[in-house]
Amino acid sequence: MRIEKRYTRVSLVSAMALAIAGITPAHAGLLSGLTGGDGESAGDGYPSSVSGEVGFFSEPFAEPTIQVDGDQVATGDRCIVDADGSLQCKPAAGTVAVLGDGRFLYLNALEGTENAELAVIAQFGEISVNDQSRVMRLDENDLPTWVKPSPLDGGANPDGNDSTTLTDGLLDTSNNTDLNDGALFCADVVFLADGRMMAVGGTDYYSEPGIDGLPVGVVELEGLKASRIFDPETNTWSQSGDMEYGRWYPSLVSLANSDVFVASGVTKLLKPVYPEDPIQSGRNVVQTETYDIDNGRWTNNGLEAQRSLPLFPRMHLLPNGHVFYNAGGQAFNPFGQAYDQALWNIVGTYNPETRQWTDLGYAGLPLRLNDVGLEALSTTLNPTNMSSDQVQSLLGDLVGQTLDNPTAAIGQLLDLPLDDRSVERAIGSGMRGSTFSIQLPLRPDSNGGYHTSEFLTAGGVPTYVAAGSPGGYLPVSSSRIDTVTTNGDDMAYESRLTGSLNQPRWYGSGVMMPDNSVMVFSGGTRDGVVATGLEGAIIQAERFDLETETWKPMASANRERTYHNTAVLMPDGRVLVGGHSPINTAYLSFVNLDELGFADYAGRDPSFEIYTPPYATRDNRPTIEKAPVALLTNGGEFDIRTDRSDIDQVMLIRRKATTHLVDGDQRTVVLPIIDRNNDKVTVKMTSNRAVLPAGQYMLFVSHEADDGMRVPSESTPVSVLADPGQPSGPLVQQIEAAPADEGSDDGLIGGLLSSGDNGGSLLDPLFDLSSGGISAVPTLGQLEDGTPQLLNEAGVAVEGGASVFKQTVDGVPVALQGLVIDFTTLAGN
Repeated sequence: MRIEKRYTRVSLVSAMALAIAGITPAHAGLLSGLTGGDGESAGDGYPSSVSGEVGFFSEPFAEPTIQVDGDQVATGDRCIVDADGSLQCKPAAGTVAVLGDGRFLYLNALEGTENAELAVIAQFGEISVNDQSRVMRLDENDLPTWVKPSPLDGGANPDGNDSTTLTDGLLDTSNNTDLNDGALFCADVVFLADGRMMAVGGTDYYSEPGIDGLPVGVVELEGLKASRIFDPETNTWSQSGDMEYGRWYPSLVSLANSDVFVASGVTKLLKPVYPEDPIQSGRNVVQTETYDIDNGRWTNNGLEAQRSLPLFPRMHLLPNGHVFYNAGGQAFNPFGQAYDQALWNIVGTYNPETRQWTDLGYAGLPLRLNDVGLEALSTTLNPTNMSSDQVQSLLGDLVGQTLDNPTAAIGQLLDLPLDDRSVERAIGSGMRGSTFSIQLPLRPDSNGGYHTSEFLTAGGVPTYVAAGSPGGYLPVSSSRIDTVTTNGDDMAYESRLTGSLNQPRWYGSGVMMPDNSVMVFSGGTRDGVVATGLEGAIIQAERFDLETETWKPMASANRERTYHNTAVLMPDGRVLVGGHSPINTAYLSFVNLDELGFADYAGRDPSFEIYTPPYATRDNRPTIEKAPVALLTNGGEFDIRTDRSDIDQVMLIRRKATTHLVDGDQRTVVLPIIDRNNDKVTVKMTSNRAVLPAGQYMLFVSHEADDGMRVPSESTPVSVLADPGQPSGPLVQQIEAAPADEGSDDGLIGGLLSSGDNGGSLLDPLFDLSSGGISAVPTLGQLEDGTPQLLNEAGVAVEGGASVFKQTVDGVPVALQGLVIDFTTLAGN
């Protein structure tokens, strides 16, 4: 049975009342909003005042056609009604990746939700369809063209998915709709070492229980086991090995050997009940798996590799080869997150060699669990692999260390300074929902080794994990840097607060920039999953300066982009901003309340904008005239020729592939300059594949201008390759860490409450809490002295073997002869 679709624009006041009350008319589809929708109102995320250079956004642009009833129809609208009365819409960039040739692959999100007439929670299992993918190219004048990959939806489960249902017989309608059994929505994406992109997991939609022809069941979003690979050379998708566990909202990280690690996700979102394995019910997938890049198969990592994590956990590869979990993720499990969700507050690392986790600390607090015998706390408390030996070992370590020095902890408690950011530190600690986690530039120490990894996170919502799902509603402005220092398997965790965002921000997309800054784009003033359609949009970007550790308001975008927004660094140093695919208003149908100051809910937004930062308009940008197109992780040297003699920083930035604010492979590495000769600099490559895993990167050089601005070049493409001359050599080659400077130690609790000179009023967090914030905008003098040290190339004493770029091509394997060459950007050079 099909309900006839009629579109009537209801009064906004009535629509708001209906949305808040959880009731909406059956035909409140708002055709004019769905097919038009300019998305230009600023919502209630009012921009802050700006000063100085703030950059600018281009006019929005979108794919010009929609396929309707077999024809390509040119239109500026978002959607067109087909002959059956259904809306056909342009895809939005809920996921986007920067391909090696500079094109952009993007994937739609929540396709089909625009056709909900009653309530998406009941109808989604019938109306949803697999999400479309697109490849977009921008020419030298930013004129876009589009290509449709084959198959358009990635090709998983063309004959339907064997859904794991709780009901059988007349109440099982999961196989009624094969067109939504292989959705790319909520898969995570990662680049493989050869430049192909893999999408893992995804969604199978169905209603449960269900009755044929009637939208009476409740939708289920079942995680897929699928992994599919996009080949940019042919614009085609292919299927690879399936995982053991279906995963919706998993996270991926490339390991030092180019294998791929996957963690978390959920197999059944709304009804996570598994009769065949009851102890797994009521929580996310704790089993982790590893994808073998050589044979295309997934392997379960075993019992000690299990860990309870939020959905889309924020994870990164450390220089010692471990995978670091940074206590961030998506808190979206509508009927309860997990019975062991308190463990999400603990930061830890996974060792691929031993297949074990090590707990490092409580997120945001200087509580070093691995220093007090609690490094296996999360593993021991996992009910699916608990053993008496493991419990006994944990208690033995804890009691033994405590008895060795019984007064140490008490002594720390007696000296408790109370500072002005104690409230913020307490509320902002633990797992943070819907926030980005950016790995700041890895910089070599004075010995040339990489041992300190820093991670910036800002905004998002405190999840209050003890209170159930989906967590907090009001976002915070609080910003912090987590630091992991590694020396082999020895690790130490620290955390410090930075200057705060200028306004609290939920679901902001962070981008590492080549001028030593981080930009955040888009997002909302409230959690758009808790109460869909009632958040305000934040259109103003902000910039984080790594030296001052403060946030500055920048330019404002033209479009509102809240849930499923994206932003990626372009090869020329600008930023492509897109996305916005919200859940239907109040989980019913789309009712657009933007005229009342709420975010644009006229369906998904297929448009893009380009943000141009201030440095991109300077006439003193360096130009890379000659550089290699491939680098081996063999510790060798290579030359770069530019048009300037004052280049003082060489940086490799991995091409970004992001979905749900997540890019586990996002990494920026500063390489040491060991010699210079006018316009030529000689740079040393690392031999540590955990610092630079194989893959495609963008090479930037930069200098500091007279006015203090760091001015980067446009990038040149570089492929990082494993050294073929040492196929059995160690993946992780860590140079001995340089001696650390002596510093003060305030002890466990003293460090917890201390913020140095990062001051303000103790009441500021309380006042800011009323608007969703946790900390006020800092003033001058409030910044803690944590400025990253710029590389002093004269102090980098390194010895390296001969570079492959100073050897003859004859000495390189035939497969690499076409890669290990000089790249010339100026004709005639």
